[in-house]
Amino acid sequence: MDLRDRPDDEAFRKEIQSWLADHLVGDYAELGGRGGSGDEEFGFEIRLRWERELAEGGWTCVGWPVEHGGRGASVAQQVVFCEEYARARAPGRVGVMGEGLLGPTLIHYGTPEQQARFLAPIRAGTELWCQGYSEPDAGSDLANVSTRAERHGGEWVVTGQKVWTSLAHQADWCFVVCRTEAGSFRHHGLSYLLVPMDQPGVEVRPIRQLTGTSEFNEVFFDGARTSADLVVGEPGEGWKVALATLSFERGVGLLGHQLTFRRELDRLVEEARARGVAADPVIRQRLAAAYAELEIMRYNTLRSLSGVEGPAASPEASIAKLYWASWHRRLGELAMDVLGPAATVAGGAPYELDEVQRSFLFSRSETIYGGSNEIQRNIVGERVLGLPPEPKVGR
Repeated sequence: MDLRDRPDDEAFRKEIQSWLADHLVGDYAELGGRGGSGDEEFGFEIRLRWERELAEGGWTCVGWPVEHGGRGASVAQQVVFCEEYARARAPGRVGVMGEGLLGPTLIHYGTPEQQARFLAPIRAGTELWCQGYSEPDAGSDLANVSTRAERHGGEWVVTGQKVWTSLAHQADWCFVVCRTEAGSFRHHGLSYLLVPMDQPGVEVRPIRQLTGTSEFNEVFFDGARTSADLVVGEPGEGWKVALATLSFERGVGLLGHQLTFRRELDRLVEEARARGVAADPVIRQRLAAAYAELEIMRYNTLRSLSGVEGPAASPEASIAKLYWASWHRRLGELAMDVLGPAATVAGGAPYELDEVQRSFLFSRSETIYGGSNEIQRNIVGERVLGLPPEPKVGR
């Protein structure tokens, strides 16, 4: 695998660098790259304007096929975009659920009518999406979904509860995995519905987190309705479609996260030097290990994406999720040890956290959301190593 830019990739890199230099100014630049994980409420209205600025410049959905409004960028070019975007400290994206998850899912599994209705507003940044997967009894074990939808004439009627729904309080639509076949069990009888959020029968309750913010929410559906034709794939095929969405979640965008991780690590090394703890042999070894592991993460992610078209293979995606989530949690713990007692004191009242503190606190959730470490290990053990599966209750 040759990691050097090819001539067309180099030209693409210069194009995005030039555009960002011209447009990442004023309010956008003052955000300083904020608005990421654990900080997603910060500067939301400015970031929403930025999303539409990106769209006008043709810099949303760069990896989508040209016929669906994207640039048709190769995987290498998508990596370049993520790298330069993170390097420029551009604002956290607000349209990632639509662009990175639902859009590719519709391109692969949606009807022409669904594509015509939903792809353009995602690309323009005028409609935001959230993901209705997890439930109180169906988190990492997604096949245990109990939210149900019944067909009444030309509509689906949805009843149930979702939880840990990122940005549901700001979303216009939700893609919801629900049970549409009465008496079905596990991954059978599920469907993937597109449900409008602004309607009677939808209630959103924010969940306050350790970071003091409320990106996550509970969503209650009590007779919420959506059109009968807004099921992606055939009714009962929701498991297949939902897994494809999860695979997109763990694709190219991870490279952008890794650039953010690199900034965090570089800043931590500087902090260790400034505080005189970089010479401590234990701290020094932990910093060196973090650097080596981050390089391994980058190379392995690039390798796993080479030649991939469509959803990434699930076992490889699970390996990547397990690796990066565990690494980032360890980095947060290392940061607290480098900062010492000062790390436990808020910068101001009532609960003003700095970037390191927010990252540490939010990283505790990263080994849980999107599939817990325990679930990822099961997938790797069973599907990669061929180990015997764990007994399933009720089977």
